[in-house]
Amino acid sequence: MWITEFLATYITAFIAKTWYITVFLWMIMESMIFPVPSEAVMPFAGFLVATGQFSLRGVILVSTLGTFVGSLLSYYIGLYGGHLFIRKWGKYFLIDQEELEMTEKFFKKRGEITIFISRFIPVVRHLISLPAGMGRMHLSKFIIYTVIGGAIWNTFLALIGKYLKENWNQVMKYSHVVDIVVLAILILIFALFVIRQVRKWKKKNKK
Repeated sequence: MWITEFLATYITAFIAKTWYITVFLWMIMESMIFPVPSEAVMPFAGFLVATGQFSLRGVILVSTLGTFVGSLLSYYIGLYGGHLFIRKWGKYFLIDQEELEMTEKFFKKRGEITIFISRFIPVVRHLISLPAGMGRMHLSKFIIYTVIGGAIWNTFLALIGKYLKENWNQVMKYSHVVDIVVLAILILIFALFVIRQVRKWKKKNKK
């Protein structure tokens, strides 16, 4: 069994058995500071839409609700002690003060529209709610931009999954190519993680 088929089979089966709860919880985590990508669950939820086990409306509703809950929790963490939280617990979520400051600068430069745009940007979307809370952004505006951006992104990923499942036989004809791409991405992610940790280690030892 190719890697692509293996992932599709087992992740989809797990989501199907746990119903919408996995989608909801995963999107809560994805919208907080956990290093959990929405790309790893939403397309597979789209698979289940294609097979009729999930409804597209249900997937969009549950995932967007998860995005809202996770983002709101992060907002309040930022509001009531974002810097302290990152200094104390950030290392356990693979983020540090430097990354938070980078996201803060991004937020201050671009303003409120950043909350919307950030839903489409890896890493930034995990952190952006913290500086929004620390900057005491108007709550209703924060919620509106978060929900709209999250709904669009979640719908996009679910539709990709639905399309792939509906054309699965064609996809599997090129499974060896897809597997190479998947492996390359995994290796790249691991390499970037190692490089990042080495740089941090060197930086600490220089002080």
